[in-house]
Amino acid sequence: MNLLKIIMNNKEFIERKTKILATLGPSSNTIKKIIELSNAGANVFRLNCSHLNEKDLEEYIKKIRRAEKIIKKPIGILVDLQGPKLRIGEVSKNQNLLKKDDIFILDNSKEIGNNKRVYLSNKKIFNSVKKGHLILIDDGNIHIKVTSIKKDIIRTRVIQGGILKSNKGLNLPHSDIKTSALSTSDKKFVKVASNLDVDWIALSFVQKPSDIRELRKICNNKISIMAKIEKPSALKYINKICEIADGIMIARGDLGVELPIETIPGWQKKIIRTSRLKGKPVVVSTQMLESMTSSLTPTRAEVSDVANAVFEGADAIMLSAESASGQYPVETVKMMHKIAFSTENEKNYNSIIANQIEQTPNTTPDAIATAAKTLADELSSPIIVCYTESGSTGIKVSRVRPSQTIITITPVIETARKLSLAWGVLCFLQKDEKNLEKMIESTKITVKKSGLASSGDKVVITAGLPLKVQGTTNLIRVTSIK
Repeated sequence: MNLLKIIMNNKEFIERKTKILATLGPSSNTIKKIIELSNAGANVFRLNCSHLNEKDLEEYIKKIRRAEKIIKKPIGILVDLQGPKLRIGEVSKNQNLLKKDDIFILDNSKEIGNNKRVYLSNKKIFNSVKKGHLILIDDGNIHIKVTSIKKDIIRTRVIQGGILKSNKGLNLPHSDIKTSALSTSDKKFVKVASNLDVDWIALSFVQKPSDIRELRKICNNKISIMAKIEKPSALKYINKICEIADGIMIARGDLGVELPIETIPGWQKKIIRTSRLKGKPVVVSTQMLESMTSSLTPTRAEVSDVANAVFEGADAIMLSAESASGQYPVETVKMMHKIAFSTENEKNYNSIIANQIEQTPNTTPDAIATAAKTLADELSSPIIVCYTESGSTGIKVSRVRPSQTIITITPVIETARKLSLAWGVLCFLQKDEKNLEKMIESTKITVKKSGLASSGDKVVITAGLPLKVQGTTNLIRVTSIK
């Protein structure tokens, strides 16, 4: 089944603008299951390095590319790096209950921990925390407050107790850890990803713009970089991070631990708007349909959460454990598709989306994208066509969120895969054309075959001249389908 047949057999496939990012795992790691998830509505697959080794990562990528060849539809791959996750050491199961107001110590002794002390492997923490700082353990289930620091000993008082478990993560909402966002393990995963045609790499625990630059050097600019916003320190630099990253992921798990949880919806709105203003795809993640890991029906609150992200104009919404280890991965993707599709068909959806961006960047490509939307509205065009080599033209038009389907025409398979994450974009592979008029004629044939436009329809086309130069979107043309 190729992309044209998919379109003709399932009109909803192209009418849904918000993309679905599904995580692969034990419940979905076969070629057959990947095809089922793709046909159910998944556009991009996430590979979580927190649960994979290098060999696993290589195998997953090969399976996705095999599935892509079978269904003849570009599939995006996002590799999600673990990042420098801070963890405590081993803890005795018989002495692990922390009670409110207990004194608890973090030190560098590798002995088994208990309800009095525990091992802390990252030495930089001892130099970063200060008296009065809060330390959260196990996704915020346990709260301790620093009362004093010596060379290798952090003395704390328990604010919120609980059962202390081995190797659980630490969050330091008040402390700025002077460490790279890339661990040694991350660098190994990046090397594998760079050699196997991965489209996106998500960088965990970004704190500052230089973290993005560090990863870009290692990638040699071969892979698009998505900055995961999960540290409060990143929010200070959110404008600059959105500017230099290729995409943004709102990782509400760790962000919700380190920030007051009631502030997360507000930050989600701000980050989505900032990303859109900068013209960068933005993904909303974490617990979107979590109850569907073990149930065929989501909660009403989860449905509202997914719909809210769609109304806010997110490019993509993400499934984690639901599709990776849940009992109903395919059904969960179908449910997410239904929610997004239904939300986008609300009568006020287009006006809500259109009113969210107050200004347009002062560049020729952005002005062309805005003009293409306006022209398509005036001419009642069913589609906007973007001819692009790098994908930048398609992303520029996607940023203005037109009501029309955005068709990107490209001769580059890597571009088609990357754009599978961009809102409203449907990508066709077409042979390379050096002549503008030949490109337009070939495009008209492709569009008519797709059934997305009929004879007599006016189509708005955007491109850049010269054709093969990146970032030169400077052309807008109206043509009719014959």
